[in-house]
Amino acid sequence: MDIPEQRIQIAVQKTGRLTEHSIDLLERCGLKITKSRDQLICYGENMPIDLLLVRDDDIPGLVSEDVCDLGIVGLNIVEEKRLNLESEGREGLFKQIYELDFGHCRLSLAAPEEREYAGPESLENTRIATSYVGILNDYLKKNNINAETVYFSGAVEIAPKLGRADYICDLVSTGSTLKANGLTEVDVLMDSEAVVIQTQAPLGDEKQALVDKILQRLDGVLQVRESKYIMLHAPRSALAEIRDLLPGSEAPTVLPLDGTDDKVAVHAVCRENVFWETLENLKAAGASSLLVLPVEKMLA
Repeated sequence: MDIPEQRIQIAVQKTGRLTEHSIDLLERCGLKITKSRDQLICYGENMPIDLLLVRDDDIPGLVSEDVCDLGIVGLNIVEEKRLNLESEGREGLFKQIYELDFGHCRLSLAAPEEREYAGPESLENTRIATSYVGILNDYLKKNNINAETVYFSGAVEIAPKLGRADYICDLVSTGSTLKANGLTEVDVLMDSEAVVIQTQAPLGDEKQALVDKILQRLDGVLQVRESKYIMLHAPRSALAEIRDLLPGSEAPTVLPLDGTDDKVAVHAVCRENVFWETLENLKAAGASSLLVLPVEKMLA
């Protein structure tokens, strides 16, 4: 009897600011998928991995209930789900295993521009509109503040204009939405970014090996996001200065140049941005034939 193929299920936001980044990241890890705008599942063609396209609010629950093995979701959603389950006397059966360094934002308090704010004590006996009830209530409890939490499922920024709240608690990226609605960011409750979460249910050796492979590839892609591969020629006498000028580089590879004893070829992976000023400084130190290439992926 044939043994059914063990497939990994990864929950990904169906539509929103993390969707494109999440799918692009998995494709850069080597996953080829069959996808359609009308489908809720994308099937891996070359790896036993399926993507479930769902609401971001549902991702922690799907992972906690072992419907999905992994999920890519904002840390703010993970923390909100954890606190909501905790308030019900339950535990979220998921664990955060990787930070992805995209989808950066912050959950902040904001007030009408004319309202003075002097710290958490200014929230006493006020009304605060939010869709993040768990995180806000936890913040108020920790600061011993008595305030009313007003739940808004969307367009939280209009609550003060409607007379429904004195403050709001919402996600902020650029702050332009707050400014357009006459609001000012006054405090930050938490910083957020996209993370990978995993079910706490045992996966079995085959599935766990595949998860480990995915994470290793994620690391290989993410650690070189800003990295560049630099190749140049340099006088041997300038090697020490040139090494110091290479940004975020480990020990470079130094190779002899055919037909000359006083110049060498230098190859280095620089894990920081390489600016024009960097190249100009290298040239001033004696480097020539400088070439900068992007790095797609790397395994340590």
